[in-house]
Amino acid sequence: MSGDREGIVVYWRPLCTYCMKLFVNLRLARLPYSSVNIWKDRRAAEFVRSVADGNETVPTVTVAGRAMVNPSRRRLLEAVEEHAPHLLPRSGPGAP
Repeated sequence: MSGDREGIVVYWRPLCTYCMKLFVNLRLARLPYSSVNIWKDRRAAEFVRSVADGNETVPTVTVAGRAMVNPSRRRLLEAVEEHAPHLLPRSGPGAP
């Protein structure tokens, strides 16, 4: 399991304030994402441990399959710009 190869996947768990902050930032940036609760998905928890030095550190995020552990908003946006620019909201003439 390495996440959506084209999009953003947030691996989270309940009561995680860092996760809630990240969800707000994703919504404010108008970025589409899917989320996986690692307390309900054993394979997702295993994936998080595999990229977080054996820890279940959340939020862990994949952007086009590339994992980041507890990324800042800036780091996440940079990863989207580099690896998944098709997810960025459009603006200007011709934008939906």
